[in-house]
Amino acid sequence: MEPNNYAYPLEPDWSTEDIVAVTALYQRVEDAYELPRGVASSELLDAYRAFQTVVPQKFMEKQLDKSFEEAAGYSIYRTMKRARQEDGQIKMKGQA
Repeated sequence: MEPNNYAYPLEPDWSTEDIVAVTALYQRVEDAYELPRGVASSELLDAYRAFQTVVPQKFMEKQLDKSFEEAAGYSIYRTMKRARQEDGQIKMKGQA
């Protein structure tokens, strides 16, 4: 697995704690695409709940998802949709 060559979309006014919460979701979404067994749906849902405390507005969430998908090729929306629908390991296929 190669190191990521992109920057996470972050807001300059976020605190360190906010950045940690948002970055944790980005990393779990990456894990769902990159790790051979994916990531546990419970881990994704936990990370998403923390993300929502930082980004409670849907429009902002959609903007960050779009920016993350453009940078990384991974969809937060599609990954979270699967995590809500399925228990166990979530393994996403391919890149956008």
